[in-house]
Amino acid sequence: MAFLLRRLVFYMAAFIAAATINFFLPRLMPGDPVQIMFSSAGTELPPESLQALKLTFGFVDGPLWQQYLTYLGSIFTGDLGRSIKYFPLPVTSVLGHALVWTVGLMGTATIVSFALGTFLGIVAAWRRGSKFDVIVSVGAIFATSVPAVVTSLIVLFIFGFTLGWFPNGYAADPSLDPAFSLQYIGSLAYHGILPMVTLCTVLIGGFTVTMRNNMINLLGEDYIVMARAKGLSDRHVMLWYAARNALLPTVSSLAIAIGTILGGSLVTEVVYNYPGLGNILYQAILARDYPVIQGQLLIMTATMLIANFIVDVSYVMLDPRLKGA
Repeated sequence: MAFLLRRLVFYMAAFIAAATINFFLPRLMPGDPVQIMFSSAGTELPPESLQALKLTFGFVDGPLWQQYLTYLGSIFTGDLGRSIKYFPLPVTSVLGHALVWTVGLMGTATIVSFALGTFLGIVAAWRRGSKFDVIVSVGAIFATSVPAVVTSLIVLFIFGFTLGWFPNGYAADPSLDPAFSLQYIGSLAYHGILPMVTLCTVLIGGFTVTMRNNMINLLGEDYIVMARAKGLSDRHVMLWYAARNALLPTVSSLAIAIGTILGGSLVTEVVYNYPGLGNILYQAILARDYPVIQGQLLIMTATMLIANFIVDVSYVMLDPRLKGA
């Protein structure tokens, strides 16, 4: 319990540090950054929104410490200002709508990749040197080495343009109204296949390589040899003696993957015109929508820290030695 409390305090301090950087960064810019952002928006931003933009970055009347406290208060109350590109929508509304799409797509892809990659890594390590091990290892390294944008374009070209099996973009058929119906849900699943295949291809290699290497390092340990000498079945030794202990570093990889869910799907979402956070971030960068960019960076930071805390809890559950730490 003390271990988790220390980690929780550390993550809270890390989040406040990230928010502090977000506060001071605009102030290190030459000139008046808020006025520059407002001017760059042109006619897209009405004059009355200038004050909202100042509040977003903490540029309010008063001494610096007072501005800083106001800025922190707005973060913890969920007030991230208003979007420039999607004015007058608040940033939380813009990001909240896109968050649902990204979590649905990236969350599912991450879970599937983790489960499948971990299983392949376990079997490949247990059958080290076999044809299965060679095929899985080479395939995993190749999948990890290819950039996400290349994988996205290859999948889109083959299955979208050449074979025409799946749609080339959008999260659902644009002619359908969003509704809780079989037709709309089927359209969502149909349009999500290519982005899902792309993300799984990108993610699965890392999980497979990490799990295989961890397993191989443990197979020579004395307790593994002892378990085999006791006559336990191969499946029992593989899953309960080797895989369980080799899983800890893989869980760390899962935390990193979860932490990058909100920003790591940028390329895939842009290629498939998927309405998630990655696509919103890309559009915000093009439009210099700084409130949305700043809000998404804070959400990404919070997500990464929460994911790491969940991993710490998993560590305590998987490794009994940490329970007394």
